[in-house]
Amino acid sequence: MTDSIYDFTLTEMSGKPISLADYRGQVLLIVNTASKCGLAPQLTGLEDLYQRYGKDGLVVIGTPSNQFHQELKDGEDTVEYCQVHFGVTFPLTQLMHLNGKETHPLWQFLKQSTNSGAIKWNYTKFLVGRDGTVLKRFAPVTTPEKIEPAIQDALK
Repeated sequence: MTDSIYDFTLTEMSGKPISLADYRGQVLLIVNTASKCGLAPQLTGLEDLYQRYGKDGLVVIGTPSNQFHQELKDGEDTVEYCQVHFGVTFPLTQLMHLNGKETHPLWQFLKQSTNSGAIKWNYTKFLVGRDGTVLKRFAPVTTPEKIEPAIQDALK
């Protein structure tokens, strides 16, 4: 396991690398997304947080996964769907595994950092502080509005 969240480089849907080291000193909200999930309307709330707190140092990163069979198969379709239906402008990575032997190393790190088990559903969220510490894991049903106070605290 890596020692720091900043050791990870993800790949945006467009193929562009996203080095988490570039976000050192900012607050990260990392969310596993799925376009066709009943919780997908949370994308609107996540975008709202990104727009309202981005100037203060919040970065939202969506990591689409089809592990629960609710994501579009094509990355370009996923990005377009999220932009058209939910106004998403925050970065979306290429599809990744959250559980099992193919688990993406970032998701292994997030789960181990919070001593938490398997990702049980889409829209599990991890809040990472300005110092790179994983502060908290939020359940899929916990709406972006309900985690806003924790985000505000992390931004202080």
